[in-house]
Amino acid sequence: MTLPAFLRHLAFAAALALVSALVVAAMISARVMDTPNARSSHARPTPKGGGVGVVVSFMLGITVLYGYADFARLAEPYFRGVILAALAIAVVAFLDDLRDWPARVKLAAQALAAAAAVGSGLYVRVFNLPHLGGVDLGWLGMAITLVWVLFATNAMNFIDGLNGLAAGTALVASLFLAVIAEQQGGWFVYFAALLLAAGLAGFLPFNFPRARIFLGDVGSQFCGFVLAVLGVAAARFERVEMSFLLVPCLLNGVLFDVALTLVRRALAGAPLAQAHRGHLYQVAQRAGMDARRVAMLHWGFAALGGIDCLAFIQAAPAFKPLLPLALLVPQLLWTGYVVARARRAAIGPW
Repeated sequence: MTLPAFLRHLAFAAALALVSALVVAAMISARVMDTPNARSSHARPTPKGGGVGVVVSFMLGITVLYGYADFARLAEPYFRGVILAALAIAVVAFLDDLRDWPARVKLAAQALAAAAAVGSGLYVRVFNLPHLGGVDLGWLGMAITLVWVLFATNAMNFIDGLNGLAAGTALVASLFLAVIAEQQGGWFVYFAALLLAAGLAGFLPFNFPRARIFLGDVGSQFCGFVLAVLGVAAARFERVEMSFLLVPCLLNGVLFDVALTLVRRALAGAPLAQAHRGHLYQVAQRAGMDARRVAMLHWGFAALGGIDCLAFIQAAPAFKPLLPLALLVPQLLWTGYVVARARRAAIGPW
């Protein structure tokens, strides 16, 4: 990419960040309130729905992309399927912010949106593996993609419990994904990741370090869905073996926390759909760790994942599987630290 082109993209992203900030300010004035309860990390009623700014700026940017940047568009059925599905997720999640729908309603809406994206043809069918080459999974690839999109969408939603945690993590992941995609010539992934980062950059100053407004389900689910779908698109980077691991590596902290929590609750016989405060980040905050440090630590996990991805792309085939596994080390150290701190503070669930 030439320097003038990069500067044009940067200026466009800055304009979208401003649009996002203006919409977020309007949402603060609209006062769609999040009233604290026993599971909340905040003590005072706070506006929510700040993710509307992220959605609006992203959709505005994607409209420009659709109309004026043919080289960066997906094939027509993929493009429309993905964008309409993302918009549907945002609309349903915003209505949930207003009405607080049951979990089964939200999951059904997510499943329909994910099925629409997969049904348009955007799914991982061939897994490029070291030494084995392309492994065609056929219809199983559709099922795996559907599960991945649902898991990532909900993981980002579950992790949105402290100021700046979800938005900052998604921002770091989006920026690294844009860099990686530009290197690989994946122009749709590059532009879409840049658009998402712009929307989040406009929102984050309103949410961190002090929250004037929360991201809300509309923002967290939208970010999770878009990153999940971009992960599917990135899996098609032909020059990178195992490229389906790129976005999971970028979201390593989020995915590990949610997966560990689900496994623990399943083993304990606790209802998986029931709201709780047992995520690692929540336990750390309840045990006295500063919430801002917890959030920034997760930003660091995303940055570490990005560095790992850059090394992963250049690694020899024999070492590629080791680099994603290396990201488990800081997660296990973090888990050990949280468990020890929770035990000293004599709080559950540890």
